[in-house]
Amino acid sequence: MKVLQAEFVTSATEPSQFPAGDLPEVAFAGRSNVGKSSLLNALLGRKNLARVSQTPGRTRLVNFFRVAVSDKKGAEFMFVDLPGYGYAKVSKAVQEQWGPMIEGYLAGRSALRGVVLLTDVRRGEQDEINLVRWIGEQGLGLIAVATKIDKLPRGQRVRGIRDLETLLDVPVIGCSAETGEGMDEVWKAIRTLAPRPRG
Repeated sequence: MKVLQAEFVTSATEPSQFPAGDLPEVAFAGRSNVGKSSLLNALLGRKNLARVSQTPGRTRLVNFFRVAVSDKKGAEFMFVDLPGYGYAKVSKAVQEQWGPMIEGYLAGRSALRGVVLLTDVRRGEQDEINLVRWIGEQGLGLIAVATKIDKLPRGQRVRGIRDLETLLDVPVIGCSAETGEGMDEVWKAIRTLAPRPRG
């Protein structure tokens, strides 16, 4: 997949700040420090387009990126980086703001086609199970991705992905932003998801 263009558009905390919504959107969601920004940068072939931090909870806004790719169909769409949930080291007030903001975006954004849900291959928790179910109830497509598979020995990767598939009850793509493993599969899933209508 050749990325022709990848640019930051805007950050937002409420619907009035979201861009027009004239392009299909694919959102990236996951626990704090699961590697959302690293995956976005790897998919887009950019080092610092999405800010990467070792501090959980660094992404505190809904960030929109315009993406154009070159393939047989040709496409332009938005990647949307959502704040991580879970053990973010931020104030309780900020965490309480995130929940309604993320839920409001996912439930009410007509341009949204689906969600790339990132889970660390070494741990899956009830939050991910709940989110998989809720995404389905919203009529959204889902791409489940196990990140950081390079952290496991090769013999344990298949088992880790299978364990996640059993936990989440959906297919899971294993990938690594460090090595590039699985990136083609993630792109293929995104290209299938982006044109489909919501619901």
